[in-house]
Amino acid sequence: MAKAYWISCYRSVSDQAALAEYAKLAGPAIAAGGGRFIARGGVEKCYEAGQAQRTVVIEFDSVEQAVATYESAAYKVALDIVTKAAERDVRIVAGVG
Repeated sequence: MAKAYWISCYRSVSDQAALAEYAKLAGPAIAAGGGRFIARGGVEKCYEAGQAQRTVVIEFDSVEQAVATYESAAYKVALDIVTKAAERDVRIVAGVG
């Protein structure tokens, strides 16, 4: 079964304190769903039409596991906070495998 990757690119952040609160709730919810943070932070280098924005990559064992975590009650609490604090582009993609 192919791994899955949840990729979040932060277009803008309007409330750093709320983003920190989101992180406190989201981390445990994602870990409980089987997610493993593999990259998080600022962009080191952009090419083509890339934008230097905070990017987070989380690995899951399957697309189904990633989707279930995003749609979970535990993550919903964190999601309600981050949607007021930041504008993001969130994608779940299947790995090669």
